[in-house]
Amino acid sequence: MLYKKPLNFFGIGALLVIICAPPTIAAVSQSLPSPGTYKIDPDHSFAYFGAWHHVVGLVRGRFDKVTGIITVSQDLAACSVNIVIDASSISTQNTERDEDLRGPDFFDVKKFAGLAYHGRGIRRISGGSWIIYGSLTIRGVTKVVPLTFTFKGLFPDTLPGKPARAAFHASAATKRADFGMTRDNLMELGAFPSSKPDVEIEIDVEADANFPTR
Repeated sequence: MLYKKPLNFFGIGALLVIICAPPTIAAVSQSLPSPGTYKIDPDHSFAYFGAWHHVVGLVRGRFDKVTGIITVSQDLAACSVNIVIDASSISTQNTERDEDLRGPDFFDVKKFAGLAYHGRGIRRISGGSWIIYGSLTIRGVTKVVPLTFTFKGLFPDTLPGKPARAAFHASAATKRADFGMTRDNLMELGAFPSSKPDVEIEIDVEADANFPTR
């Protein structure tokens, strides 16, 4: 087979941000949205990753099925996020590689259908940037993976009777080996791998307001 098994990759599904703030319908300048629950729209939400490849390269991909709920509260400690990502929806623009990543050496989708990220409580880093220390579960392994995020604002053209729609951007980083993805790590990371994360994540989400919470 000409295809060489690819990046020993760790793609993250970890996702999104949670936020809290006083009620507001302000737009992009507002650092946080109104309290309530926000349902993620899977048709307009994407989790992208970049994983080290043969030490000096980078392979990019994404997950196409992201669902979940973001809970926003005036109490920062009560803000939460619960996200599920369909591991089988991975796409790296190479069918053979995608099937390999769905296999037992990586996401093992027949045994572990989804990736899950659960977090509660946030704090401000600076300006409009926030952080949450949530738990990411992949292949039955759970690790704390922090995400930094910003609230990008509410859609300014929402039709009457339709829920408010919020947009967020988040980023994170981790190591594939933390989740048992170790095949080909010598080839991918080198004989003396860096202690730094070898997978970077970028997440863009749109979510609709549901109902208010206290």
